Amino acid sequence: MVLGEYFTDRLRLTLSHPRLAPLVTEYFIRNREFLRATEPEREAAFFTRGYQKKLLQADVERCFAGTAVKFWLSYRGEARVIGMLSFSAIVMGAFCSCYVGYRLDKDEVNKGLMTEALLRGEEIAFCDIGLHRLEANIMPRNKQSLRVAEKAGFVCEGISQKYLKIDGVWEDHMHMVLLNESME
Repeated sequence: MVLGEYFTDRLRLTLSHPRLAPLVTEYFIRNREFLRATEPEREAAFFTRGYQKKLLQADVERCFAGTAVKFWLSYRGEARVIGMLSFSAIVMGAFCSCYVGYRLDKDEVNKGLMTEALLRGEEIAFCDIGLHRLEANIMPRNKQSLRVAEKAGFVCEGISQKYLKIDGVWEDHMHMVLLNESME
């Protein structure tokens, strides 16, 4: 799998790399409270450059192994990170599937940016990576994230009870799926 930098009308999608540690750290510090309601509990070390650099290096290794791809989102022509789009737990063979994750800066929501990034991500996942199935698991109360998935064509296949521990609580998640029907 050979991937590069990608673009949409407004955004640049940059593959994870340790050099992004300062920008990614700033993103998480800026959005710490905003993301708390939809993310696992984070220790203080998570919000340091050194910790983020290690996570970004692990992203690179997973990408080379073909098991995950993570992009950091910025406006075209700007360096500031405003979000993330990931494809994790990639399994090829008969499965050709992965999990999709995404998050956006608190000051950038409701502008259509995440939908724009996810639509571009679908093209990458289906055409460049060769996946058949994308799965996104979203808490029912996270209406904004559900709306992004729905606008990108995902459909609900059911509810996974107590699926992930978010901010210290086991939360139900809606199992949203998008199929690459051109592979069928």
